[in-house]
Amino acid sequence: MLETAVAPSRSQDLLALLGPSREDLKTWYALMHLARILDDKAPNYLKQGLGWSYHAPCAGHDGIQIALGTTFRPGRDYLFPYYRDMATCLAAGLTPEEILLNGMSKKTDPASAGRHMSNHFAKPEIYIQNVSSCVSNHAQHAAGLGHAIRSYTGTSLVFCSMGESSTSEGYFYEAVNGVSREKLPVIFVIQDNGYGISVPKHEQTANPFPSDNFSGFPNLRIIHCDGTDVLDSMRAMREAVGFVRTGAGGVIVHAECVRIHSHSNSDKHELYRSPEELAAARARDPLPRLRAVLLEAGFSEGDLRALEEENWRRYDEAADRARRAPDPEPESIHDFVIAEPWVPAGDGLALVEKTSAVNADGSKNHEMSLLAAINTTMKELFRENADTFIWGQDVANKEKGGIFNVTKGMQQEFGRHRVFNAPIAENYIVGTADGFARYCDGVRIIIEGAEFADYFWPAADQMVEISHEYWRTAGKYSPNITIRIASGGYIGGGLYHSQNIEGWLTTLPGIRVVVPAFADDAAGLLRTAVRSRGCTVYLEPKFLYNNPMAKTNVPHDFAVPFGKARRRRSGTDLTIVAYGTPVHFALEAAQTLAAEGKEVEVLDLRSLMPLDFEAIAASVKKTSRVLIAHEDKVHGGFGGEIAARISNELFAHLDAPIERVGSTFTPVGFNRILERAVLPSTEKVLAAARKVLAY
Repeated sequence: MLETAVAPSRSQDLLALLGPSREDLKTWYALMHLARILDDKAPNYLKQGLGWSYHAPCAGHDGIQIALGTTFRPGRDYLFPYYRDMATCLAAGLTPEEILLNGMSKKTDPASAGRHMSNHFAKPEIYIQNVSSCVSNHAQHAAGLGHAIRSYTGTSLVFCSMGESSTSEGYFYEAVNGVSREKLPVIFVIQDNGYGISVPKHEQTANPFPSDNFSGFPNLRIIHCDGTDVLDSMRAMREAVGFVRTGAGGVIVHAECVRIHSHSNSDKHELYRSPEELAAARARDPLPRLRAVLLEAGFSEGDLRALEEENWRRYDEAADRARRAPDPEPESIHDFVIAEPWVPAGDGLALVEKTSAVNADGSKNHEMSLLAAINTTMKELFRENADTFIWGQDVANKEKGGIFNVTKGMQQEFGRHRVFNAPIAENYIVGTADGFARYCDGVRIIIEGAEFADYFWPAADQMVEISHEYWRTAGKYSPNITIRIASGGYIGGGLYHSQNIEGWLTTLPGIRVVVPAFADDAAGLLRTAVRSRGCTVYLEPKFLYNNPMAKTNVPHDFAVPFGKARRRRSGTDLTIVAYGTPVHFALEAAQTLAAEGKEVEVLDLRSLMPLDFEAIAASVKKTSRVLIAHEDKVHGGFGGEIAARISNELFAHLDAPIERVGSTFTPVGFNRILERAVLPSTEKVLAAARKVLAY
């Protein structure tokens, strides 16, 4: 549904329509004036070396920002501001001191304790969300949080604010698509000042109002307003809230603003804007416009000067306190990297070779494939915790449960409320998980981040986002998400169904990365991941899903702690460190070498982040020779990190150079002959082991 722009209305007409009290008008003006003081003062902090090295002025956006901030209900609704939303956040509940603490990146900044860029205001305690600098990716989070509200039949609303150029991002399209399709309680507020930094709007889109690009979406209302006029902006926000509360869908409020100053303190708008244009922007300044409305409504000059003087007093007191606030300590960089995991009893090692078929209580276990172990464990976890959800592509369609049927039977047992399909949009799948998880710390989310690891790249920015959420918020928000991804080759999949991506994933602090090689560990690692706070990327070697060599007995409630390797075979002559499918190649090679009189120790890492380097060190000190085997490319693969640490910390214990086995530095060919030439194998591991042993 499309609502066209309203004609400019006289202030009296809007006052009659809105019916604000004298106290309302006083509050709106006081907030706008105080925000302008802070906005104008911000550049001075940079000049004095006190902070605010990034500042995006809000002047010219004040009308819509005051309307948005005062419409938001602290502690009931959720607000995703963007970097220009100073007036919004002040009106939404941040104090002047908290605004200044953020600008000066102080330890007591409620948004991030000085960890995030200045002008990124937040206060999770009252539901003002911490968002990143990645333009408009918080639209995904807003949609995910809207889904959570709908899932729990809540009455909260989600407000998501951004500039008009953000509508060009694919994130925004995917978010609007989701909100429209699911009729989610989300209000997007587009603050249109005509420029994306220096790029004029007409170079972003052919439509003079970018929000109208979405006019064909059902269950979506588009409301236009004058963002320089707080009264018209208030009208638009009230209409938006009224529509969303009917349950009919979401809203885009498109507010026409002006940018009075440069995009930010690193921009010089005189280079691309004419003096006439700048003068016209200043002429539409919302602050004197609202001041005139109040005078017309019966306030005296004395009344307004009293408000203004009180604001200056508040600013001076807040500025003094903020300047004296403590800075963050250097050593605090290691705090809140990732939430503490759930720790199972025991070490999750079971036996060296195979898990016992009999539990301690005498009950018998059943041998399972790796795929069955994952499926069974997910169902057990869903029964255990009713606040567990899963979504992704193809995860729940009648009798089908994912491309490999790993989620088979889950929707039938747990319903569409908890098990559902997502659009073919990896960024949306991961981004909405980040949003949904904000609803409650007890929620546990499993997503199939992509049908194949090869297709995970569109979600890369959301993966990065999740990886620093806990750190960026100084521990105030933990994305409790398990991201399942089918990875690796050996299925004749060619270029786009054979990749391993852990080499990249392990460069991201703030996530865990695990890779099972046997069914019991598949169950145990998944159970620990889902029960834990924080994000775990759970890589599933798809070649092993139904491969007999990965089958084991799986004990009831079996759990594997993070960062604990498993010794699959003992030896004294050589250590093979491996994970995933190459663990089996290592075991086969070790068996062959045993017939030749060489005893090889095989260490299955299971967990890459955190890494059990203690177990690696103990084995290398015993054997003095090491081979690292993984399926990913040798060049840039995770084995290089392991080799570097061994070389750096265990050099004195080595009797031979470290050898690595992995894929060649080429794409994976589709023809099986080419695939075999690229990927590692038992023969390649065996040849490398003999090389190390012969040195």
